[in-house]
Amino acid sequence: MIPGTEGYAEEAEELVKRYESIPFCEKHRAVLHVIPRDPCRVLDIGAGTGADAAWFAAQGHRIVAVEPTDELRIPGMALHPSDLIEWVNDSLPALVATTGGARKFDLIMITAVWMHLDRLERQDAMPKIASLMHPGGVLIMSLRHGSSSPRRRTFEVSTEETIQLAQAHGLASILSLLTPSIQRVNRQAGVVWSRLAFRREF
Repeated sequence: MIPGTEGYAEEAEELVKRYESIPFCEKHRAVLHVIPRDPCRVLDIGAGTGADAAWFAAQGHRIVAVEPTDELRIPGMALHPSDLIEWVNDSLPALVATTGGARKFDLIMITAVWMHLDRLERQDAMPKIASLMHPGGVLIMSLRHGSSSPRRRTFEVSTEETIQLAQAHGLASILSLLTPSIQRVNRQAGVVWSRLAFRREF
């Protein structure tokens, strides 16, 4: 079992339905203005069923969709066939398959993933993420605060810690917002999300 993926395989059938039901622009409304409009290279770490990857492909972006859970990645490949989407079985913090080449990205998405890593794993992951970004590239992250499925391994991760860690690796903070969950059940449970964006300075 890859650390941080606990619970996802068991809940995959329901998660596939949920992930596919939420429109990209609704889910990412808070950060739409920092997403490049011109076609570029995108890395989605923790791509789930590829719903976000499919949106990027529809806009003409070329995307690498990283997802370690077979029960999400395999249905996603069937749901969203596209020559613009490359699926990779890989995971944080190591990203062995993703960092193995010389590829760089203009945009990296890490949605609802970072809080599944413990402090040491986050410290290990951030420099790898920064190394995958072109100068001027953008990193968009979301951090969940509040209750989660008891099957999942989660940690309370602060916005301040995340910004400081990113800045230590040459990523300047360009956005930090706290937003309610768009899912009614989570909103009723008091779940909120930090929406963060960073730009690689050099």
